[in-house]
Amino acid sequence: MDQKKIGSFLKELRKEKELTQEQLSEILGVTNRSISRWENGVNMPDFDLVIELANYFGVSIEEFLNGERKNDMVDKKTEETMLKVADYTNEERIRVTRRLNWIFIAGVIALLVYMVLEMNGLTETGVYEGIASFALGLVFGGLLVGVLYTSRYMARIKAFKVETAAPGRRQELRCHRKQPRAASCLAQILQ
Repeated sequence: MDQKKIGSFLKELRKEKELTQEQLSEILGVTNRSISRWENGVNMPDFDLVIELANYFGVSIEEFLNGERKNDMVDKKTEETMLKVADYTNEERIRVTRRLNWIFIAGVIALLVYMVLEMNGLTETGVYEGIASFALGLVFGGLLVGVLYTSRYMARIKAFKVETAAPGRRQELRCHRKQPRAASCLAQILQ
């Protein structure tokens, strides 16, 4: 996939509909900056947004990812498989978001426990000292996990897991590692 070609095609489709980047960003629920980055080939939209863009502009997913219109349409089986890949990426994102929410809730509760103990002057006495230390550890751990999940370090950790995985699972794991590459992985799987 050529990101610059896809970006140019997206820009062409947007201009055909006589939309500004701002109008398209409002339709998709993203920022103007994201649209600009996609059109300049800096980034790719998430796979679920690729499907939404293809549907909105009336092109097939294959045409969108190739960055040009085709006369023949993608067969139904390939289209359905791509939709399943998009569903998987959505489910993965929802699962990660739920984990982060629970970690955040645990961190807030731990912070509240620590604050109550500190305000009552109990952080220096016996059992309460251990509880306060545990609460602070939960807060710190929650912050650390949140930072890892919201930064690029988590992608590096996943890449390390792929490299240390069993040889039979490497291709499967590589295909699920990055969403923008989902279509190319799908093509490899289908071959």
